[in-house]
Amino acid sequence: MEIVKPWYKIRTKQHTIDDIMEGLEDAGRTCYKSEDKITPGSADKFIRKIIDLGHETVLEHAILSVRIVCDRGVTHEIVRHRLASYSQESTRYCDYQGAGIQFIHPLGLTEEQKIRRENHYMMVQKLYDQERDEGLSPQIARGILPNSLKTEIVMTCNLREWRHFFKLRAAAPAHPQMKELAIPMLTDFYKLLPVVFGDLMI
Repeated sequence: MEIVKPWYKIRTKQHTIDDIMEGLEDAGRTCYKSEDKITPGSADKFIRKIIDLGHETVLEHAILSVRIVCDRGVTHEIVRHRLASYSQESTRYCDYQGAGIQFIHPLGLTEEQKIRRENHYMMVQKLYDQERDEGLSPQIARGILPNSLKTEIVMTCNLREWRHFFKLRAAAPAHPQMKELAIPMLTDFYKLLPVVFGDLMI
């Protein structure tokens, strides 16, 4: 049994940031037949203008992928963003026997509450191991795993959907564990693409 902290990693190997911005400008200028106005450095101003105009469909031409480590309760919210693609750690096929289960504490627990939860997690590990020893498959034994089970998920979506994600998941009413990931993630997206995400900064 192990306690881990949630984290994420933005995967940008598919394109450079300049490639993304130039590709967005090229796609967007198609609408206006103004490709002749493309110059070195013109992408930022053009993309900022189309966002101000609400012409965000242009942002659908670029994608970013992020590997996210969080608990399964959080991923249940993440996968509700249906305009994205996901690959998630499978509790059907991953075998957590032998102290292999990892958990994530929610925010706001006192030290006493953390100790209580960790005792509970150890009992979950023992029950899981017992069921595996009795011959149950991982896909059956997983039924006793709680939402605080650590999981990994790769989320890929276009920049327009990332904006939608951050508008909901980095906002004040969002679940605290979701905001724990979404707010610093938005900050990193802003550092990568300030023109696209600058207006969403909290």
